[in-house]
Amino acid sequence: MALLMEPGTEPKTESEIADLEAITALKESTALELKEKGNEYVKMGKKHYSDAVDCYTRAIHQKVLSEAENSLLYANRAHVNLLLGNYRRALTDAEEAIKLCSTNVKALYRATKAALALDLLTEAKSYCEKGLERDPDNFELKKLLRQIDSRKLEEEQREAEVNRAIAEAKNLHSAIEDRGLKMGMATFRELVGLRKPLLDKDKILHWPVLLLYPEVMSSDFIEDFCETDMFSAHLDMISSSFIVPPLPWDKENNYTREVIELYYEAVSGVLLSKAKVLQYLLEGTTGAQAEGIGDGEKDETETAGSQGSSKWIKVNEKRMLYDILKEPNFIITGIPDNAYTFLDAKICPLYLIDLLVSSLSAAIHAVFYVVSKRSSFYKDFRAGKWTPPL
Repeated sequence: MALLMEPGTEPKTESEIADLEAITALKESTALELKEKGNEYVKMGKKHYSDAVDCYTRAIHQKVLSEAENSLLYANRAHVNLLLGNYRRALTDAEEAIKLCSTNVKALYRATKAALALDLLTEAKSYCEKGLERDPDNFELKKLLRQIDSRKLEEEQREAEVNRAIAEAKNLHSAIEDRGLKMGMATFRELVGLRKPLLDKDKILHWPVLLLYPEVMSSDFIEDFCETDMFSAHLDMISSSFIVPPLPWDKENNYTREVIELYYEAVSGVLLSKAKVLQYLLEGTTGAQAEGIGDGEKDETETAGSQGSSKWIKVNEKRMLYDILKEPNFIITGIPDNAYTFLDAKICPLYLIDLLVSSLSAAIHAVFYVVSKRSSFYKDFRAGKWTPPL
């Protein structure tokens, strides 16, 4: 291959031509020697791979070899970059080798391997199929094609799972939205779990509900509170567990069924945007990392209640959960920032604390407060002298 020269600088005399041919021959010889030296370095092992890359690069820079020979140099450098784990560089070199010689099967094989390592499955399959067109019996290419097809199947299955998770989250959000329920900024952030409302086949919502006992900083967690259930049924069930054995923190037996009352806190706050609600609903699913869900939505400000103060609203136990959730001053939130104060190890065994922590979610919960009319704490609570920990 002749040296590339600038226009107007071509040799004119026999002497100039002879000199140029001598320089070209020397550069060709140097390029071929560098190629062979690079091959030797590869055989010498990992410690010499960088030397091999250097030799191939210097050979290419001689710019005197044919396109077919340069294709081999790029393919060789792609091979070493694959061995070094430089997959992007390996792919670039292999693609350059293919441009120079489309029948270079080694370059197609290495382009396939590099693309597969970079998870570029479409490109990997294309290069692999082109290689098999030129060498149908190539065992390594056939093996790679099976790997690519397997990975593509896994990717398609994962994409289907993501789409299903997103569709379920959107259906759940629509059900919440259709009911006119308000989702607020989580006031309880430290506990992170995977519990969230569920929409059953009959389009009925089931909510995780946290019952807090502010007097003693303890709690109960109802994992599945159907929106059509009355509060009385769940309070009856919880209270029955108070009898045998008695609650360790209720020394004066104040929290018996007939004297407990249920309240919720009516305060102003920031309502979550559709995007944020969907993000919480997707937490813990294959769709958790999906992008662009509900883009463009902004948080809105809730005007109900007085900012920064608590207003305790008594719950009629004969009402259903849905009736309370749709109240204009009820904002569904999460678990308090320092909810651990409700999980005092002096009151609750550590294994129960761990169980509760693992089951709670920082995403979406309905929170209610249980107080006893028999307790001295009752008057302070009703008078607004107690507020949730910040």
